[in-house]
Amino acid sequence: MMTQFDPGERPSIASITDQVRRVAIGVTATAVHFLGDTAVFVGAEENAAMVNEAGEVSKVAIHGGAILCAASDGKRIVTGGDDGKVVALNAKGETSVLATDARRRWIDNVALHPDGAVAWSAGKTAFVRSGKGEEKAFDAPSTVGGLAFAPKGLRVAIAHYNGVTLWFPNMAAKPEFLEWAGSHLAVTFSPDNKFLVTAMHEPALHGWRLADSRHMRMSGYPGRVRSMSWSAGGKGLATSGADTVIIWPFTSKDGPMGKEPAMLAPLQARVSMVACHPKQDIMAAGYSDGTVLIIRLEDGAEILVRRNGSEAVSALAWNAKGTLLAFGTEDGDAGMLEF
Repeated sequence: MMTQFDPGERPSIASITDQVRRVAIGVTATAVHFLGDTAVFVGAEENAAMVNEAGEVSKVAIHGGAILCAASDGKRIVTGGDDGKVVALNAKGETSVLATDARRRWIDNVALHPDGAVAWSAGKTAFVRSGKGEEKAFDAPSTVGGLAFAPKGLRVAIAHYNGVTLWFPNMAAKPEFLEWAGSHLAVTFSPDNKFLVTAMHEPALHGWRLADSRHMRMSGYPGRVRSMSWSAGGKGLATSGADTVIIWPFTSKDGPMGKEPAMLAPLQARVSMVACHPKQDIMAAGYSDGTVLIIRLEDGAEILVRRNGSEAVSALAWNAKGTLLAFGTEDGDAGMLEF
């Protein structure tokens, strides 16, 4: 559980707002991912906007309707839409349809594996296509809320009502079921493959230690957790959902069990997006009032990247080298920072 945080008197913080390049992307970004040094802002409908290092914007049509989900492995972005299609977009701006649902159901979730495998879901059914092109399907007990590949081996976590199913698509063995009452949505494995965490429909996270399925309750949020990001080396899990950035510790074999989370960067606004730096112990956070901060994890020192005064930050990401940060807001504003 979290205790109430008193921000007290806030010191004035360093600002690099003048170094941000404003980008007219022409879409409301629901996600942003980098392909190399090109930022790809995934829109809510039909299009993505690709922005190169020079700030030049090119629009790409990817779906014939709403874009419901997106995932990236740094080489391509895979999206699912209400047109029943799973579409891949590469760094050249070329799209290819990976799959079309036979019943034209909405594609609610997508996930990518480093070896080229892709997973997606429609309704209760999760699908996996291996890097070699073999396709397998699994019917969950209820609508799939989230998908994630384990960092090692071909294992898929399928979040659904009352728990998570761990499925090995290439093995005949019965899938493993991790039970916890309630509706489980986003799901993520820790980078060391020892823990699994879900964001629930209620304002809480739930976790399991995979070695023995021991439960980890992470509650006390005022709102639902819609954004999660592992810090460099998997030492902590940063989350949205409160008016501070909440970071749960995962350095010990027990993970966050019996420990208080760190609470950083308190504002008079809710954290809407978090993105940890890929290499250093710093992170970016976006807020419901449009603020973007870069935060040092060790002491909570803050740098202002974008001032408040707009709709919520809805997209936030670093490139793989950690030299570029991109953000987008619900009212269509976007920017890039060379860090």
